[in-house]
Amino acid sequence: MGLFNKFFNMTRKPEGFLGKMMVNTMNKGHGAMSDWGMEYLDGVKATNICELGCGGGKSAAKLMKRYPEAKLTAVDYSPVSVKAATELNAAEINAGRCTVLQGDVSELDLPGKPFDLATAFETVYFWPGIEKCFSRVAENLSDGGYFLIVNETDGTDPVGRKWEKKIDGMTVYTKEELTEALKNAGFSEVKCFNHGKLPWLAVLAEK
Repeated sequence: MGLFNKFFNMTRKPEGFLGKMMVNTMNKGHGAMSDWGMEYLDGVKATNICELGCGGGKSAAKLMKRYPEAKLTAVDYSPVSVKAATELNAAEINAGRCTVLQGDVSELDLPGKPFDLATAFETVYFWPGIEKCFSRVAENLSDGGYFLIVNETDGTDPVGRKWEKKIDGMTVYTKEELTEALKNAGFSEVKCFNHGKLPWLAVLAEK
């Protein structure tokens, strides 16, 4: 595997020097997408949030600004990501508002549950067994809680399909596939939103 492919394979689980570079790249590159996705949280109240697959912690920081009274638990599978997210959100951690944990979403059992909002930005492609993982998210949410998924690809664009072939363990999902998995996992209502000009997809599910 060439250096280029090694670097982009770090999107699944950042490790080592290339992983640190990828985490920095994701923090910078996903900003506009996460801002767009968070627009669909208008009207959603939250005091206890979990940010899943938190990467370098930029989306976690944005969520805490959006919900200044809320506490947030950020989780990632990668130790490199956990370290970066911890450093980025050090002030909020010291203030008792934020906790960053290493964990596997397929075995999700978080301290501080139930949460009233869970989020996943540009990460569900790598979750092992999407319906099982969504069930774990639902188990950590309160009744009436929300789960926001935001992806750069809606599963129909050729660019997204290209990356699926290049990155090991990546599965690109359509809104129909995500909706079915979420409902099978125990979510009662699922709404999907397309960007229009870009293949971005936001999915808001209510337990």
